[in-house]
Amino acid sequence: MTSFPLPDTAIDAALAAVKFDADGLVPAIAQQHDSGEVLMMAWMNRDSIAETLRTGRVCYWSRSRQSFWRKGETSGQVQGLVEWRVDCDGDTILLRVDQQGPACHTGRRSCFYRRADADGLSVTDPVLLSPDALYGGKGQSSGF
Repeated sequence: MTSFPLPDTAIDAALAAVKFDADGLVPAIAQQHDSGEVLMMAWMNRDSIAETLRTGRVCYWSRSRQSFWRKGETSGQVQGLVEWRVDCDGDTILLRVDQQGPACHTGRRSCFYRRADADGLSVTDPVLLSPDALYGGKGQSSGF
C-alpha cells in the first residue's frame, strides 16, 4: 500500500512515464484494490494525475466540463487511491482504489453493468442508489 502524498520527485517520475494523447489526456481504469472488480474508466490529464498522487483522492479530468472532477465531490462516493500504475506503453493508467459506494453515475457499483449475450445486452448489476439519491435530485450526465 502506498502512502500519500507522494514526494514531488515520485510524481515527476510517474508523469514522465505517461504518454498523453493529442488533447493531453490518458485513459484511467479504476479497479477495486481488494476484489479486482473493474469499476470505471475516465480521463486524466497531467494536473489531475499530480493532484491524485498528492492527495490520495482520485481526481479525473472532465472533458465535458473542462475541469477537475474529484470522484465523490457531488455524490459522496469517494475513491481513495491505494496504488497508481501505468501500463507498459505508458498510454493507460490503472488506479487501484478503495471505492466508497457506487462508482457509476447510474447508481451501480460498476459502470460495466451490461453484458452482450444471445438476446443482445443484459443488465448484470442492480442499482444500489438512485441517481437522485446520489446527486440530490440534480441528476448526472454520462459526459464525464
